Amino acid sequence: MKTIPAERFSARDRAGLLEFLEHCRAEARNANRRKYASITLAVRHIDPLAVLESIYEHDQLHAYFEQPFAGEAIAGAEAIASCRVAGADRFARARAFAEGIAADSIVTGDLNAPFAGPHFLFAFGFSDAEESDEFPPATIFLPRWQVAHAAGGYSATANIPVDPDAPVEPLADRVLAAHGRFQAFPYTQAEPAPAARVSERVECGGETHFVEAVCRALGRIDAGAYEKIVLARALDLTAELPWEPLRCVNRLRERFPGCWSFSIGNGAGAGFIGATPERLARVRDGRVETEAVAGSAPRGASARTDATRARELLSSEKDLREHRHVVESIIRRLESLGIRAGSERPPELLQLANVQHLRSPLSAAAGPAHHILAILGVLHPTPAVGGTPREPALADISRLEPFARGPYAGVVGWCDARGAGEGLVGIRSALVRGVRARVFSGAGIVRGSDPERERKETEIKFEALMGALLDTGQR
Repeated sequence: MKTIPAERFSARDRAGLLEFLEHCRAEARNANRRKYASITLAVRHIDPLAVLESIYEHDQLHAYFEQPFAGEAIAGAEAIASCRVAGADRFARARAFAEGIAADSIVTGDLNAPFAGPHFLFAFGFSDAEESDEFPPATIFLPRWQVAHAAGGYSATANIPVDPDAPVEPLADRVLAAHGRFQAFPYTQAEPAPAARVSERVECGGETHFVEAVCRALGRIDAGAYEKIVLARALDLTAELPWEPLRCVNRLRERFPGCWSFSIGNGAGAGFIGATPERLARVRDGRVETEAVAGSAPRGASARTDATRARELLSSEKDLREHRHVVESIIRRLESLGIRAGSERPPELLQLANVQHLRSPLSAAAGPAHHILAILGVLHPTPAVGGTPREPALADISRLEPFARGPYAGVVGWCDARGAGEGLVGIRSALVRGVRARVFSGAGIVRGSDPERERKETEIKFEALMGALLDTGQR
């Protein structure tokens, strides 16, 4: 990546922008291949989700991520370069794609603004095999338009492909028009949507399948096949009117501000949305941060009930054992990359609106070679969404679950041109297309698990997501 100081070419007037783009075209001619101009400007207050709602097109890739409590959000739309791959090397191939584009990028503008420069947005399915008609095992793309905020600052980035023979005048005019809009974005007013009404609800595999699958998994645990397996349920919902996924995501971010709300569009009319409480890994400022989130209990209706359930969770032998599997697995996998992370403290509580989890944060130094996609490729899937030992548990998931997970329990997130970024676990999520939605919920099964209790845990997780889909007020 080549960085050009903003003082050399002014990205805020046409003459300076033309000079910059002419420089990019000269670079493309010298290399005899496309270059990517990336121009970031600091802007006034901007809401990435509201911008995305205003420019949303069903036939374009898009991605949005936001955690209100952290004050961070990024959204991007209209891919100018994309890569869709399958196979065991999908994380490595996605990294190679991003690094290739980054090497051909020329960056200028307000580079101290949050999320400055080109950012690649991605979604990895749970499995590396082709199993979903909606989302391939891996999708990563560079958006044409990117808006973000963090630490009280706001930015708008235009990523522009510049070919050796590109006419730069129309490119400059398009960038200036877009940045002018982003300085005071004219959000289009939308009419309030009526609450969705579901005409049909069908559980994949039937109403009794999940409990039966848990019983079979417990038999396999007793036989020594594995120590833990995560089993999921899926509900297929049919609405009377088409779902509006971005409005559903807005309700999710309002109800779960401590989670990462997200929306991924596949460019063919389908969306993957959710509000996940779990970060798989983050690389920032020379450090890698990750966390183990496993072991769950419902929240209480009163302070005393809530405190009782929290205490029971913190002392539950079954939940602590499940949690320990995840911690040990993460530490072991990071060590394979030469990253030494540890957690000597007992797990803490992660309390959300409707459920509470055991959580252990982990942190370690990261070197220049530790690209976020390499770390995610080693960590996914953790025992929090798969099982341990990994391979026999994953084999049984495909046998015991009557549906393909697709992007559910996969990895979604972003990375910058230098390999920093964030990967989130795609849980508390749904696949949405037209009037149909598939809602997912899972639970970790270990020795001592009670099938009916695990079913009730998945119901609690369903209720939160369906409350946002149906706008029932259910938290």
